[in-house]
Amino acid sequence: MDDRSAVPSGIHHVTMIAGDVQRNVDFYAGVLGMRLVKRTVNFDDPNTYHLYYGDETGAPGTLLTFFPWPGARRGREGAGQFAAVSLAVPPTSLGWWLQRLVQQGVEHDALVTRFGERVLGLRDPDGLRVELVGSEAAARIPGWSDGPIPAEHAVRGVHAMTLWTAEPDATTLLLEGPFAMRRVATEERTTRFAPAMPVASGIGTALDVRDVSGFWEGASGAGTVHHVAWRVPDDSSELALRGRVRDSGLVTTEVIDRKYFHSVYFREPGGALFEIATDLPGFAVDEPLATLGSTLVLPPWLEPERERIAAALPPIAMPGEHAVPFEAHR
Repeated sequence: MDDRSAVPSGIHHVTMIAGDVQRNVDFYAGVLGMRLVKRTVNFDDPNTYHLYYGDETGAPGTLLTFFPWPGARRGREGAGQFAAVSLAVPPTSLGWWLQRLVQQGVEHDALVTRFGERVLGLRDPDGLRVELVGSEAAARIPGWSDGPIPAEHAVRGVHAMTLWTAEPDATTLLLEGPFAMRRVATEERTTRFAPAMPVASGIGTALDVRDVSGFWEGASGAGTVHHVAWRVPDDSSELALRGRVRDSGLVTTEVIDRKYFHSVYFREPGGALFEIATDLPGFAVDEPLATLGSTLVLPPWLEPERERIAAALPPIAMPGEHAVPFEAHR
């Protein structure tokens, strides 16, 4: 195996906690116009949805996923958390997005420049920090042509994540050691890291680590990031990276089958939850590309409980649709 494949090439997906599921769909599929590529359940808590949004195919690097927990208390931003999700749009689209947010009644910050890129900050309905970043990489990638956003302005995927840590030196040792990432630039108390061998698309290849030493610890809840997954191509690469993380003194899980990818989890030294996820097998293993996200899908081990699970989940309406309960059988 080429050892270069055994280090992350970028972000695979970001998983967050939400409150009301319909409000979440209205914002991410409606306001932001991302494609809902998978309606399934939290495999560890099957009475809860796990929704995946991404590009047309749900490619690694484009994915935002959510556990919607109705009535969940709002989380608290702090150390040991990923504090902001940055999404990539073409630089020339930021003016269009400003107008879009005003029309949709979404409050937003003034445009700022960070690491040489223009950034438009806002909050999702649960208070999560979301940013639209003018990305040259995004300008080179076609947008989803069948969504509610004109293709030339559509979100292309994850641009970067911002990690708040009270242990910046220890976090850096992980990133520059087992993960083989490199420092790109530093602005004030934030350092940008990038993969040594980034994915060719340039999407999802930045991690901004902010030193928040002395700040209070974050608390999980609605409007917070549950974990960030880093992508590797296959199982052998995942095992090699897991081995290097363990050799650094951190404790990892065994490999867990998530149906659409295989996962390993561990906490980085500052307390944030990391995942290592394989690019394969992907989201077309149980649905045709044309109808991704249109029905409830379950892993084989939960199929015997489909009727009970479907009955317990609240109905979801896509933008412009009327919410109706899922039928128990596909």
